[in-house]
Amino acid sequence: MITLYGVAISNYYNKVKLALLEKNLAFAEETLPPAQSEAVLKRSPLGKIPFIKTAEGYLSESQAILEYLEDAYPEAPSLYPDDVFERAKCREFIQHIELNVEQIARRIYSEAIFGGKVSRETKDEVLTKVENGLRGLARLMTLSPYALGEHFSAADVVAWPHLQLVGFATQQIYDRNLVAEHLPGIAEYMQLIESRPHAQLVGKDRAAALEAFFKNR
Repeated sequence: MITLYGVAISNYYNKVKLALLEKNLAFAEETLPPAQSEAVLKRSPLGKIPFIKTAEGYLSESQAILEYLEDAYPEAPSLYPDDVFERAKCREFIQHIELNVEQIARRIYSEAIFGGKVSRETKDEVLTKVENGLRGLARLMTLSPYALGEHFSAADVVAWPHLQLVGFATQQIYDRNLVAEHLPGIAEYMQLIESRPHAQLVGKDRAAALEAFFKNR
């Protein structure tokens, strides 16, 4: 059985967890924050989370994990389109949202979420780049009704946790939810995803983890 390591406040952890649930795969969870101990580095090369334990060994990086699950369990519900080009478009979407939106926005998370301070220069740079990334994302998303068409896919597994966090963080820093501004129909889309039982479970566990995190700070 797969073991998923990480913390439920991580959007990347929740991406993998939602994929496991949607594919109906049995798995266990082990709470483990990022760490630089030798024990963790042997399993995740940079000490990052999430990572998983499989029968073959350990695997890190959330997108590598998603694609491993798709390849290793072909009998499970697929999260990628069958058509080769549409599958590539799904991967394009994921690359874009993570590289050009989420990984840029995370530079403001320390202030937006964790009570730290971010320089005005960083805030201004992030604002410009995230808005540009979201404009590009708007050109890729169809929201009809899912991110890339009629069927729930890996694009939704990735978009849901990332866009929630980016929207929250930009609201906190800029007093503007940039996700809502640049992606018309995103509120209805979020409601659609959150109507799924597995997303509700992930959301519930995330909320409990956040409450515990802030209580114990």
